[in-house]
Amino acid sequence: MAILEIKKAGAPVLKEVCAPVEKIDKGLRKLLDDMAVTMYESDGVGLAAPQIGRPIRVVVIDCQDDHGLIELINPVITFREGTATDTEGCLSVPGIYGEVERAAKVKVEFLNRRGKKQHLTATGLLARCIQHELDHLEGQLFIDIAKSLHRGNQA
Repeated sequence: MAILEIKKAGAPVLKEVCAPVEKIDKGLRKLLDDMAVTMYESDGVGLAAPQIGRPIRVVVIDCQDDHGLIELINPVITFREGTATDTEGCLSVPGIYGEVERAAKVKVEFLNRRGKKQHLTATGLLARCIQHELDHLEGQLFIDIAKSLHRGNQA
C-alpha cells in the first residue's frame, strides 16, 4: 500500500465534478486501500478520490467510531434532515478551519468494494464527514460554503 500525494486547494482536479465508477476491479480495490492508508497517515477522517488526483466518485471515511472504515463507491445522499453547524477542516486546505452548516442526519446509498449496494444512515460527525467528502465529488471545498473561516487549531 502506498501513501498518495494529497492535492491542495487550487489544484484543478478539486474543482471537477467526478465521474461515476464504471467497473470495480483489483485496481480500484488497491486505490481504496491506498486512500485509507493515506487518510490514516495524514490524521484525517475522510478522503475523496479527487484529493489524490483521481476525479472519480470514491470516498473513504473513518470517524473512529463503531462503523470503522467505510468505503463508498458512487455514493448518493438520498435523505437529509435537520441542520447542524460545526467546525470543519480538510486535508486539502491545511491550517484553515471554518463553520459549516450541514444536514444533521443523512442517508447515503453506495456500492462497497464488492459492488454490493449498501445503505447507511448517519448523524453527528459521520453525517458531517459524508457530506464533506461527497462535496469533493462535486468539485466543492468546505471553504466555498463556510459561514466563517479561521487559521490555526479547530477550536
